Amino acid sequence: MNQNKKFLRQSGIVLESLPSTNFKVKLDDGNEIFAHLAGRLRINRIKILPGDRVTVEISQYDQKRGRIVYRGR
Repeated sequence: MNQNKKFLRQSGIVLESLPSTNFKVKLDDGNEIFAHLAGRLRINRIKILPGDRVTVEISQYDQKRGRIVYRGR
C-alpha cells in the first residue's frame, strides 16, 4: 500500500452522528472536526456511536475534515 505523508493520524471521541455516515469528532488536542467513515469500515459494517473512541486521518490541506479509519475498543 502506498504510504504517503499527506495525512496526520489523531485520536478522538465521537460527539455527534450526522447524516450519511458523517460524524463530529473532538480530538485529543481539543479541536473539533467533521469526519466521514472510511470505505473499509463501511464494507465491514462497523457501527460508530457517539462516545466511541476513534482514530482519524486528517489531511494536511484541510485541518477541519478527516476520515475515521479505526474504532477503538
